[in-house]
Amino acid sequence: MNPQRLATASRLAHIDAFHVMELAKQAAELERAGRHIIHMGIGEPDFTAAEPVVRAAEAAMRRGVTQYTGALGIMPLREAIAAHYKSAYGIDVPARRVIVTAGASGALLLACAVLVEIGAEVLMPDPSYPCNRHFVAAFDGRAKMIPSGPAERFQLTAEQVEANWHAHTRGVLLASPSNPTGTSILPDELARILAAVRARRGFAIVDEIYQGLSYDAPPVSALSLDDDVVTVNSFSKYFNMTGWRLGWLVVPDALVDAFEKVAQNLFICASAVAQHAALACFTPEALAIYDERKAEFRRRRDAIVPALESLGLHVPVKPDGAFYVYADCRGVNHRAAGDSDSLTQAMLHEAGVVMVPGQDFGPYTASDYIRISYATSMANIEEAMARLRKFFA
Repeated sequence: MNPQRLATASRLAHIDAFHVMELAKQAAELERAGRHIIHMGIGEPDFTAAEPVVRAAEAAMRRGVTQYTGALGIMPLREAIAAHYKSAYGIDVPARRVIVTAGASGALLLACAVLVEIGAEVLMPDPSYPCNRHFVAAFDGRAKMIPSGPAERFQLTAEQVEANWHAHTRGVLLASPSNPTGTSILPDELARILAAVRARRGFAIVDEIYQGLSYDAPPVSALSLDDDVVTVNSFSKYFNMTGWRLGWLVVPDALVDAFEKVAQNLFICASAVAQHAALACFTPEALAIYDERKAEFRRRRDAIVPALESLGLHVPVKPDGAFYVYADCRGVNHRAAGDSDSLTQAMLHEAGVVMVPGQDFGPYTASDYIRISYATSMANIEEAMARLRKFFA
């Protein structure tokens, strides 16, 4: 084989490995050897699709609606999503502007394909979900990671946007609530950020996939603040449908045709069965189930934050959404304090608990922080905390 003939594209140099998946592989090996491992690494709800959704999927398959749909999604689902914005946020969103995608990842890829020029710089906070910067790199843009600590709630501020916007800057990519921190951008700050971007004729992509899991105040969609923003959402987290690979975008009316053209070429369409099943997500029966599950996530958050603090894992900003805690590991009683990679390796192999080092989320907090997912049962959370008390003792 000639290695020159099969050389990979240079853009891969800007795409890093995903540490959370490496830890998951190690955990699987330990489980095969007979170890009991508690998983608090991957951000996946322990709840599965609600029963009304499962019934709707079965009915859709029996009706034979398993062929291609339009690239923008089936109109009944686009209309249901638009109606959801009215009932949940009080926003009038025309169904034409809703684009159904193959998960939020597909939505972010489409947004970057349409908006990111070659060499364009996109601002995002450090820490951020790692794939966000890789989506930008996939279309030959450059993510500029701006250090954002507890004082900024681990989010971008309007002041940072203004200070870091230069000749090659074209937009911002935000997430509220955020992975890995579970923190939201406060509405007034978000409005200032969007105004700063608009004044510079840039674009704003706002990932809102965890908005349904907001615990301390009613969520505010960026769509209520700026009609030109591109928002990303998903059926994975609040609706507990991770493997169904279904998400959506809301885009400005002027960009719908551009998004449709790219979607036709890159994805053809999202899963037809998943789309028909997702219609049941908005029924009263299903929404009651999601409300109960959201209350359970909040109960877990309220239990795990003080438990982590008691272990020396300081939580400088209480998460107000999603199902993550971003904890400072410098104060723990362990030889690897302040080295999140070594610490999480020791937690896995010695205590049988999976947590994620900050390396995945950007260099600024890489060594000092770990991400904990509480998308697992209270019994698992309590057992994990008991194991870690012994580990740190």
